[in-house]
Amino acid sequence: MTGKIYHPEQKHPEPYQHELNPDALQGLNHGEDSPPTCTRPAHEMKHLYERLSDFSKDELKELAVLCEGTRLETDAVYVKLSGEQRVEFRAMGDEKVGPGDIYLPKKGMPYELWNRLIGIEDPQRTNRLPPHG
Repeated sequence: MTGKIYHPEQKHPEPYQHELNPDALQGLNHGEDSPPTCTRPAHEMKHLYERLSDFSKDELKELAVLCEGTRLETDAVYVKLSGEQRVEFRAMGDEKVGPGDIYLPKKGMPYELWNRLIGIEDPQRTNRLPPHG
């Protein structure tokens, strides 16, 4: 059985491809060969210090914030900081970071920091022991 392999980047004939489907591969997970994602460490963004006051400056260095205009990867997990809320969600692949949006990807983040970021307080899952009393 033979068949054609679907290539979304070749959906339309040239010279119309770019006009009809300019973002053919955007938002798709490409495995380990995917292009690097534009991020900034949270410690460089002073306006996040109050919002993430439960994190030390060293921990903020480990939190990556997506740059404006970055497209979210399909089926990847993120947390969106909006107001006082921290909303965890799975991306559909057609979302982009807009002006003023603050998204942190789960991918590559230490699990202890991720758990604290989404509000899990169990000491075993956050690697923080309760004070002895």
